[in-house]
Amino acid sequence: MKALLLHPEHDIDWQGELPAQTSDLTRDLDLDTLFDAMAGDDDFLRDVSTRVLLNGLLDPEVIVYRQRILADALAHPDVVRDLYATAVSAINGERRVFGSFLHTADSILHRAVEVLDLFMDHLHRLRHVQDEHAAAFGSEGFTRFFAMLATELDDDYFATVEEHLTQLKFRGGVQVGAALGQGLKGTGYVLREPPSRQGWLDRLTSSAPTSYTYRVPDRDEAGAQYLGDLRGRGINLAADALARSADHILGFFVMLRHELGFYVACLNLHHLLEGKDEPVCFPEPLPAGAPVLSCRGLYDTCLALRREEPVVGNDVDADGPGLLVVTGANEGGKSTFLRSAGLAQIMMQAGMFVSADHYTADIRDAVFTHCRREEDPDMASGKFDEELARMNDIVGRLTPGSFVLFNESFAATNEREGSEIARQIFRALREAGVKILCVTHLYDLASSLRTHYGTDALFLRAERRADGTRTFRLVEGPPEPTSHGEDLYEQVYGTTARRP
Repeated sequence: MKALLLHPEHDIDWQGELPAQTSDLTRDLDLDTLFDAMAGDDDFLRDVSTRVLLNGLLDPEVIVYRQRILADALAHPDVVRDLYATAVSAINGERRVFGSFLHTADSILHRAVEVLDLFMDHLHRLRHVQDEHAAAFGSEGFTRFFAMLATELDDDYFATVEEHLTQLKFRGGVQVGAALGQGLKGTGYVLREPPSRQGWLDRLTSSAPTSYTYRVPDRDEAGAQYLGDLRGRGINLAADALARSADHILGFFVMLRHELGFYVACLNLHHLLEGKDEPVCFPEPLPAGAPVLSCRGLYDTCLALRREEPVVGNDVDADGPGLLVVTGANEGGKSTFLRSAGLAQIMMQAGMFVSADHYTADIRDAVFTHCRREEDPDMASGKFDEELARMNDIVGRLTPGSFVLFNESFAATNEREGSEIARQIFRALREAGVKILCVTHLYDLASSLRTHYGTDALFLRAERRADGTRTFRLVEGPPEPTSHGEDLYEQVYGTTARRP
């Protein structure tokens, strides 16, 4: 049995490595805040969320497949949580069933019977959920999942399994068949189905020959051990088959826990955003190819989770340009927008909702961040050398379909040198087809990019009113030669900064 709730064709590899850029993405996009919200203090849900989000899908159809399953989960959260709790209970219950450290056929069989008894109870619970709620779900994934439960876990299945488990408890003893081999040694041991028990009238009137019986004396330890060996040989194959069956069902519950765990984590996040009255939507993923970024009310998910006040969203129309350059006033929301775009891309390709009223973007092979770092006392070299080293590392992993977010990159040197390095890097990346979102206060860089790319790039500016107030919205507009840092100086010191 396969749940197939994250991909329509195959299971997810939960043991695979995370992308090499995981540490940078987590740090630069504040992903810890997102993972904490999804996990709700559950380490397992945090691990599941991390793996699903950072190993994004590349097929729009599979993304939509997940979106529809998540929409079902949002419509019926209690049912999904009940299914998840059943899987967790089954796994935890199996761990509490102890077996002998000797690993004999008897102990293996005994433990397998106990585990399967436990699993039958939990499979009954899954079937009950299917009977009660399957009709309310409309997504392809849940429809197929519930149909699988109805087919595989029908009444005949439970009756057959429970009958076999009753027999395999061997309350009437074990019946083993064997042949005599060379040297009158037993060979070909076979576990026989126990005969049906006869009533007293059948036993009185039966003409069947009396069986030969030998009873081992109470103090004959060697004889008792030999009988135990005979029993073990007889039930060995049954014990092995039963243990495999238990492992198979355990594997189903483990996979079900992982797959439903992602949707439970999404429910946790949705509940928090809903409680803050922040909008979410299911994005429209477009096939890889022409760069697309169109959004209405796009906001930083992690900022919304940290703040009590509502956050400001942005509207952007960037269908076609593969280079987006954001300039403008300091503390005007430029870095916040960059994080919101990076988070939305990752969440979209995980099959999640995104933090916006509307969001459309093309699929990207990978997302990378190159952001300014604070001075680190453990650095072996200067900040600028460290920036170049990180850029070199990113270039070694880039593909033509990647998306790179630059936040105040190459600002650790003088403006002329930093601008020239950034220009050459951006030119090479764009020629390779890499999509770029750049936040910069380097006017030399921004103005030269506008001259070179023209309408093939989109230039956004952090809005600033005449009195210096920041609206935290972005508007289309050419770069300006100032970041209005004097506004912040006046706010802090209460006086206008003197110009030399």
